[in-house]
Amino acid sequence: MIGISACLIGEAVRYDGGHKRQDALKQLIDCGEAVAICPEVLGGLSVPREPSELINGNGVSVWEGHCEVRTQSGRDVTQTFKLGAQEALHILQQYHIDTVILKDGSPSCGSTEIYDGQFNGTKTQGVGVTTALLQQHGIRVYNEHNWHTMF
Repeated sequence: MIGISACLIGEAVRYDGGHKRQDALKQLIDCGEAVAICPEVLGGLSVPREPSELINGNGVSVWEGHCEVRTQSGRDVTQTFKLGAQEALHILQQYHIDTVILKDGSPSCGSTEIYDGQFNGTKTQGVGVTTALLQQHGIRVYNEHNWHTMF
C-alpha cells in the first residue's frame, strides 16, 4: 500500500478547485493499492483557497522554525500546513505506509521543487512542509514525474 496526493487521482482539492489526475495513479486507488491524502485539506484549508507559498525557505526550515507559509495576500498559514502534514503522517502510519507519490511544486507536497515565495510562478529546488515531515519519519517520497522509478 502507498499514499498518493488526492489531486493526482482526480479529487478537486487544489487551491484553484482543480486536480491533476493521472489515470495510472487513479487505478492504484481503484485497485485498493493506495490511499489518497491531501495535507492542505486535512489541515483545514478550503477548496478553493488563496494560493500559498513558502517564504524564505522550504519545508525543512518550516519545521525548524525559520520559514513561514503565507497566502498571496500575506496571511500566515504555517500552522495549518503543519497540522495537515501531521494528519497526513498519522493516516499513513495507520496504514503502515512507507512510500508516497505527492504533487511536486506544492508548498505541502513538493519533493524536488517548490515555488520561490514571490508568487510570480518561479520555482526553486526544495521540499514542501508535508514532504519534509514524512522524510523525517522515514517515508520515501516520489512525485508525479519520477514515481515509475519505484518499481
